[in-house]
Amino acid sequence: MTLNIKVYSDYVCPFCFLGKDQFEKATEGKDVEVEWLPFELRPRPTEQLDPLNDPSKLAMWDGAIKPRIEAWGVDMKLPNVSPHPYTDLAHEGCHFAKEHGKEKAYNDRVYKAFFQEDQNIGDIDVLTTLAKEAGLDEQAFHDALAERKYQDVQRQALRHAYEEAGITAVPTFIIGNERIAGAASQEVFEQVIEKESKQKSVDGLRCDLDGNSC
Repeated sequence: MTLNIKVYSDYVCPFCFLGKDQFEKATEGKDVEVEWLPFELRPRPTEQLDPLNDPSKLAMWDGAIKPRIEAWGVDMKLPNVSPHPYTDLAHEGCHFAKEHGKEKAYNDRVYKAFFQEDQNIGDIDVLTTLAKEAGLDEQAFHDALAERKYQDVQRQALRHAYEEAGITAVPTFIIGNERIAGAASQEVFEQVIEKESKQKSVDGLRCDLDGNSC
C-alpha cells in the first residue's frame, strides 16, 4: 500500500537541500507518494538574509552544514547569491509545475540552480529558463509568474503550513503518522518509512467496537 508523505520546504534553506538529498535516496524504489509543500522562511517584506556578509551565518555553514555535506556526500555549496532571494515566485512556479505534471522536475531544477549553480531563483527570467529545462512551456510559465496567477494559491498554501499544519521550521517531513523536523540521514528516513509502511499494511477495513464503521 502506498505510503503518503508530505514535505514542507523552502528553496533557499540549506537543510532542506541536505534533507531532500537523503530523503530521496531513502525513498528510491519504494511505494511512496510525495507531496512537496511550500514554506517561506522570510516572506516579503521581511529583511533578506545576507549570509556572505554575516560572520555568524558563515560560521554556522562551516560548523553545522559543511560537516553534513561531507558526511553524506551531498553535491552542494554555499550559494554566491547574497542577499538570498525571496522565494514566493519560485513557489508560485511550483504550483504551475504541479498543474502540468512536472512538480518533481521543476523542484529538482530550482534547488540545484541555487545550491549548485549560484543562480538567482528570485528572478522571473531565471525561473523561466529553469522551468523550460524542466519540460514546461516557457511562455506560459513566464506569463503566469508575471501576472501573479498563483499568488493567492501560494498565500493559501502558506496559511495551511503556518496555521493548520503547525510548521515552524523546515524541512519538515510528515511520513504517515511520523513527523521528522529537520534534515535527517538516509538511514533515519529508511527506518521511519519501513515502520510506517508496516503500519499501513495492517490498517485494513475493520469493524470498530462502537459500530460506526459497520
